[in-house]
Amino acid sequence: MGQAADGATTAAASAAPSGGEEAESPQEAGASRGFFGRIIGALTPSDPEFPMQPAVAPPVPALPGLGNLRRMRVGDVAIPKVEIVAVPVTINRDELVEVFREQGFSRLPVFKDTLDTPLGLVHLKDLALEYGFGNAGTGRFSVRKMLRPMLYVPPSMPIGVLLQKMQAQRIHMALVIDEYGGVDGLVTLEDLIEQVIGEIEDEHDEAEGGFWSQEKPGQYLVQARAPLAEFEAEIGMGLADAEENQDIDSLGGLVFMQIGRVPARGEVIVMENGVEFEVIDADPRRIKRLRVRLPGVAPAE
Repeated sequence: MGQAADGATTAAASAAPSGGEEAESPQEAGASRGFFGRIIGALTPSDPEFPMQPAVAPPVPALPGLGNLRRMRVGDVAIPKVEIVAVPVTINRDELVEVFREQGFSRLPVFKDTLDTPLGLVHLKDLALEYGFGNAGTGRFSVRKMLRPMLYVPPSMPIGVLLQKMQAQRIHMALVIDEYGGVDGLVTLEDLIEQVIGEIEDEHDEAEGGFWSQEKPGQYLVQARAPLAEFEAEIGMGLADAEENQDIDSLGGLVFMQIGRVPARGEVIVMENGVEFEVIDADPRRIKRLRVRLPGVAPAE
């Protein structure tokens, strides 16, 4: 108690203006900081706009913004372990190329035996430069010689701290490690930036306005943000009743309302009318893409 009281008295005394000096107004202080000052301040624990957080993390904010750099933790944005796409160190070249082609990622974690023994990551660019463009490579194919380092972070780390580490070490992927040393999730630089500026559309994402494409009669690949009414008009049948249509705007919202949670990648949801929704792409916070099969359409082999 004595140390706390003395510290508070000292802090109050040092904060008071000395002599006849006039204290700076809050408006003048905010103006002097500027835009970049506010960004740096978002990562600085002493910034009064973002006070130190309690031991129990607050609810995850729904909207992007600089405040998320302090409020959100790595565990809030990481994809869970069951959804991580990784490859064993023993994989051959053709299998690795196929994984890159199917998943559309530029980086893949590499492990030995199990994902709880990670070795690093392999970059698509390294594979292309070494074995692409008509180059057969030198010697026997090995993922080990293409390995790049990864970051290993706890789920409690603020995302602003991880963003700084990624920038300083020029490593854009991190594995989340639990208290027992096992892998708990994965987070990328893009995941962190999206918490500040909003969702980033990848170059291989569907173009704006092209919310769906027909893979075959009765089967569509659809973005989760596709307007529900427009897609219903496309397929010629209703997916939600009149009451639900008043509250739901997107196809992803319909799926979320049906099951009451964000589904995992690969999960299949069957509606009462026989329509199937297969989750092609999703993260812990939102659905991204769906495959829709109308009644009577068999799934692919």
